[in-house]
Amino acid sequence: MNTRQQKLDAFGRLLDIMDDLREKCPWDKKQTLESLRHLTIEETYELGDAILDNDLEEIKKELGDVLLHIVFYSKIGSESNAFDIGDVANSICDKLIHRHPHIYSDVVVADEEEVKRNWEKLKLKEGKKSVLEGVPKSLPALVKASRIQEKVKGVGFDFEEPEHVWDKVQEELKELQVEVEAGDQEKMEAEFGDVLFSLINYARFLKINPEDALERTNKKFIRRFQYLESKAIELGKSLADMTLAEMDVFWEEAKRM
Repeated sequence: MNTRQQKLDAFGRLLDIMDDLREKCPWDKKQTLESLRHLTIEETYELGDAILDNDLEEIKKELGDVLLHIVFYSKIGSESNAFDIGDVANSICDKLIHRHPHIYSDVVVADEEEVKRNWEKLKLKEGKKSVLEGVPKSLPALVKASRIQEKVKGVGFDFEEPEHVWDKVQEELKELQVEVEAGDQEKMEAEFGDVLFSLINYARFLKINPEDALERTNKKFIRRFQYLESKAIELGKSLADMTLAEMDVFWEEAKRM
């Protein structure tokens, strides 16, 4: 592993390269905070994929891409004297020290949950009017629901037992079924959303990350379906020409792999 000085040297090297690219590369010279935004989101998802695959080599590469974007934004900020990478680093350092008084002050905490509660209280003292202000509007809905539930838990708005949450899931399912039978599309959508929200809440009580769980199921389905496609090709058939029973044979094979 690299020494502390080697790590600092590597970071300095990246800053130097960023300076060169911003000055000399036609593409890098054109970029703005706004133009980089969608690329940063894409890089973050690629990092997420690598983490779910537990591909450490790929995680290293994707972390580099994300780090480049942080340096890139900071370089653009420095050009208008708004902020530079030093300001960015000091900003997060100051925040971490302020929000960890159990490390950098004399506050005593009993466990992780108390740390989270103190974190939310400190943010309100910093001027936030709502504990939900820190939930990005552009988050995907499933991730946003998880963050909302985690945030309100930090101030004590939560179920007491997993059984109570499961009861809520059952209640929402029944309400959905009522609207399905009534055939009101708008109300069905509203109740379906309530079912998803309550299931995400239940996942939190089970210590399951719903985004990760769903993505792993997506990957599993893709793997099995692609196995089915490969078997159809071996038989010289199109999936559209196969019966469901024929496809199910290969699907069951894929499940055993």
